[in-house]
Amino acid sequence: MSEHSANPSATAATGRSRAVKAVIPAAGLATRFLPATKAVPKELLPVVDRPVLQYIVEEATQAGITDVLLITGRGKTSMVDHFDRRPDLEERLAKKPDLLAAVKRTEELAAIYTCRQPEQLGLGHAVGFAESHVGDAPFAVLLGDEFVKPSEPLLPAMLELQARTGGVVLAFFEVDPAETSRYGIASVEPAESEYADIAEVVKVTGMVEKPSPEEAPSNLAVLGRYVLPGRIFDAIRRTEPGSGGEIQLTDAMELLRTEGVPVHAIVYRGTRYDTGMPLGYLQTVVQIAAEREDLGAEFRKWLAEFVNTDASGGADT
Repeated sequence: MSEHSANPSATAATGRSRAVKAVIPAAGLATRFLPATKAVPKELLPVVDRPVLQYIVEEATQAGITDVLLITGRGKTSMVDHFDRRPDLEERLAKKPDLLAAVKRTEELAAIYTCRQPEQLGLGHAVGFAESHVGDAPFAVLLGDEFVKPSEPLLPAMLELQARTGGVVLAFFEVDPAETSRYGIASVEPAESEYADIAEVVKVTGMVEKPSPEEAPSNLAVLGRYVLPGRIFDAIRRTEPGSGGEIQLTDAMELLRTEGVPVHAIVYRGTRYDTGMPLGYLQTVVQIAAEREDLGAEFRKWLAEFVNTDASGGADT
């Protein structure tokens, strides 16, 4: 039983249903973190005392989504185990109520389902495996290596925008122009005024996967959050392999756009944590640890002392 209830009600102005299911593609090999990820899924690497995946599921439940499908691969069954019951552990923690509550919380966050992606052939390929679970209803996609600060939510506004437009809704963040080759990049124009009450909304006029700085149409990069209509599955089936020889979700969304499906995005100005590479993962751990009420003050004190100490252990003068 989830501690939240999803909101299946239609938006009054359009009669369209709000997305109530989320898909988390998490079948990748995480080669940047080898050998740590040989046996431990990258999504379960801890950020202080919670794995990355739990932060992402919590982000979904905060937005009212409590039906979550994990697209998994070989050796990743432990991701499901994290959200399963552990009666033996709960019994051992009976006299430690705080720890017991933290363990039980993982069981109560959402209904977790899984689907196996036998080969990693691109994000579009992975999302395509969700069709039997979500059907033709809109749904959210949350990539398994980034999340946003809970006090600066993004997903609720995206769900609202998709319910109004019925199309594709993305999230963008600004990147250094020199880094465009790492992301899907969009060209945009001002959105219709009727969406101004939701957030900073733009209309997407084109998308390209990982362009060079010289070819990039803007510095607005796709953040790992999408709210998609059910017709994306047909578009994925009609999408040829693109960048890296993989079936790219960006290409499938662009196909829908050229066929008249509205594509909008919210430009996110809040705090985004990216754990997809070792440096970003370490930065996330440090930032969240420094902000924790129970750890922050002591950790920040130690960190300040550490960075002011040279490699030989002597204090800087």
